[in-house]
Amino acid sequence: QMQYVIFRPYWNPPRSITVNELLPRARQDGSYLARENMEIVATGDDDAAALPAIPENLDKVAAGRLFLRQKPGPRNSLGLAKFIFPNADNVYMHGTPAEALFARVRRDFSHGCIRLEDAARMAEWVLRDQPDWTRARIDGAMQASRPQRVNLKEPLTVILFYDTVHVNSEHVVHFAADIYGHDRALD
Repeated sequence: QMQYVIFRPYWNPPRSITVNELLPRARQDGSYLARENMEIVATGDDDAAALPAIPENLDKVAAGRLFLRQKPGPRNSLGLAKFIFPNADNVYMHGTPAEALFARVRRDFSHGCIRLEDAARMAEWVLRDQPDWTRARIDGAMQASRPQRVNLKEPLTVILFYDTVHVNSEHVVHFAADIYGHDRALD
């Protein structure tokens, strides 16, 4: 059930991405975290103070005692909005700064979350029963200096549907690559 939207979110990378991708880059290149607008923090709270990106703190990140996060803004990996529907896999929908990826045929670049081509339009739709959340206010929240959480009046059901074959409105059958290997289980 989608419960809320966060405009101008922080990105708190999952531990697997932190350990396998971000920490090796940060250790190899001392300017990596600053260049990627990332910081080391003691908690996932929005108000957590940034700590210096020194080797001792990187070791604490590796040990799980400190965390990495990406600051809000136009280069944030989540774009300017994320849509939360709590689930065991920690999957959510979000914007993206990499809009050019939508022009590609194969678009499985994410680690599991769902990139939205037009996060502002999605926000308009999910907040449609809250008239004070106009497009202008949504755009303003996306450009604000701090993250802002907006609870939905009523939760929205989210169904994630994966298919490798479908029929379009002209009754033409389309096949897609089984990029996640789920068809084997069906076979």
